[in-house]
Amino acid sequence: MRKPKTYRHLFFDLDHTLWDFEKNSEETLHHLYDHFNLGQLGNFSRDSFYRKYSFVNQRMWDLYHKGKITQQQLRENRFIKCLTGLGMAADDVPAGLSKAFTDICPTKTGVFPFTHEVLAYLKEKYVLHIITNGFKDVQHIKMKSANLNSYFSEIITSECANCTKPDRRIFFHALERAGVTAQESLMIGDSLDADILGAMNAGIDQVLFNPEKKRPRLRPTYEIHCLSELKTFL
Repeated sequence: MRKPKTYRHLFFDLDHTLWDFEKNSEETLHHLYDHFNLGQLGNFSRDSFYRKYSFVNQRMWDLYHKGKITQQQLRENRFIKCLTGLGMAADDVPAGLSKAFTDICPTKTGVFPFTHEVLAYLKEKYVLHIITNGFKDVQHIKMKSANLNSYFSEIITSECANCTKPDRRIFFHALERAGVTAQESLMIGDSLDADILGAMNAGIDQVLFNPEKKRPRLRPTYEIHCLSELKTFL
C-alpha cells in the first residue's frame, strides 16, 4: 500500500459500497414474490425471480447511465421485462409491483460489514460526502433507514448534478459543493466505470471497494476488499 496523500474530503458511493443493495433487494423481492403470488402466476421460483430481476435491472441501469432511457422508463419497465422473460404474459404482471419495490426496498437497513465503525472513525478525521447515481427520493430514504445521514455533509445525486457517474461533471459538481480541490479528495466506490474511471477523469484519487476480489481491468489508486481496510491508511 503506497503512502496516501493528505486528503481532506472523502466521497463515497452508496449502493454496493455502504448500503448492501444485493442483500436488501433480495429480501424485498422474496417478499414481493410471496405478496403478489408470483409463483401462482408464473412457473418460476423465488430465487429465479431474484436472479432474473438482478440481470434485467443491471442492464437497464447501464442504459440509464448512458442516457438511453429515462428514470421513469427504468422504473416502469424492469419488472415487465423481468417477468415476461420468465414466461409471464405482460397482462398478468401485477399492477403496483414496481411501486411496492420502490416503497419497500429503500427502507431495508442492510449495510456492508464495518460500515458504521469505519464511518465513525473517518468522520473524526475527514469531511465525508456521498456521490450517487441513485434517485434522490430513494437514496435519502435508504440513508435515513440505515442511520447513515449523520456521517455525511453533502449528498450529491445524479439528479441534482444533471449528469451521472462516470461523467466527470458530477465529480466537479461535488467538489464545488464541498468547496475542495480534486487533489485534496478521495473517491471510494465499487464500480470500475462509474466510481473509479469517473474519478480518474476528474483528477481525483480512488479506492476500489472489491469485496469479491475480482481482478480489475483498471488500476485504482488503492484497492480494498473490506471497508475496515480504510482504517489502515486513512
